[in-house]
Amino acid sequence: MRLPDGVPTPAEALAILEAPADALPAIMARADEVRRRSFGDRVRMCSILNARSGACAEDCAFCAQSRRSGLAAASYPLLPSEEIAAAHAAAARLPIERFGIVTSGGALADGDIDRLCALIDAHREAPVAWCASLGMLGAAQLERLAAAGLRRFHHNLETAESYFPRICTTHTYARRAATIAAAKKAGLEVCAGGILGLGEEPRHRVELAFALRDLGVDAIPLNFLVPIPGTPAAARAAPPAPEEILAAIAMFRLVCPAAEIKVCAGRERFLGRREKDIFAAGATGIMIGGYLTVAGRSVAEDLALVREAGMRYDS
Repeated sequence: MRLPDGVPTPAEALAILEAPADALPAIMARADEVRRRSFGDRVRMCSILNARSGACAEDCAFCAQSRRSGLAAASYPLLPSEEIAAAHAAAARLPIERFGIVTSGGALADGDIDRLCALIDAHREAPVAWCASLGMLGAAQLERLAAAGLRRFHHNLETAESYFPRICTTHTYARRAATIAAAKKAGLEVCAGGILGLGEEPRHRVELAFALRDLGVDAIPLNFLVPIPGTPAAARAAPPAPEEILAAIAMFRLVCPAAEIKVCAGRERFLGRREKDIFAAGATGIMIGGYLTVAGRSVAEDLALVREAGMRYDS
């Protein structure tokens, strides 16, 4: 196939995802070239803390934390500030750039926002930047967080707008997009991506990539669904082939050349010996230290993966 010289059109992006296996090396080579030109060979790593878990009233089909899933996910309120600060300090001993506070639910309440603002403000000079994923917040809340020293706000679109009603019915895609726009307006960097493998078609993945480009997000986390038995999405899931994952990473890299591409959940399970190739496909980073309800691998194994791929990280 002929690859475009610049950012692909939606039709060209779809052709990348549907290309035969023998075209993948050339696709990855182009994505690798774009990644090296914009980001070099340094891997950007982050870690997260599940700071409030479970009891979520939303019905996202992939999530075990929803009350509607009927699963016995761990449930607890926002952790004490001292515990969050201690987790941040422990994470800062890892070679990461960012530490994310993640809470379940549609949006964190104002009182909890105030508590996090005080915590972040008290540690705003910490070498590891504060990030947060706190739900569908309003402009005033996001502005308070930015003033307190929050650097980056995470809020996934999850999937394409045209597929979103198959994934969630308790809120709209437009509301999620509006949260991202409000975070950008508040002066925050934005990390927003989605989950691939929810039963969507390749065209939906292209639609998601272009939506993220249009929103001007700074980082795109790509997750590959690890099906949790009992969640609605688990019944739709089919294990993706390594080549499918690598082609998706490359497509997002080419469509969004200025954004970080972080490969998160699912890489350990589905890529096997090809996991190190995520960087050659255009990825710039990984999440280390585990996810929310799915365990990752050890930090030592992830750092070994980065070295095996010929990439580097700040120790």
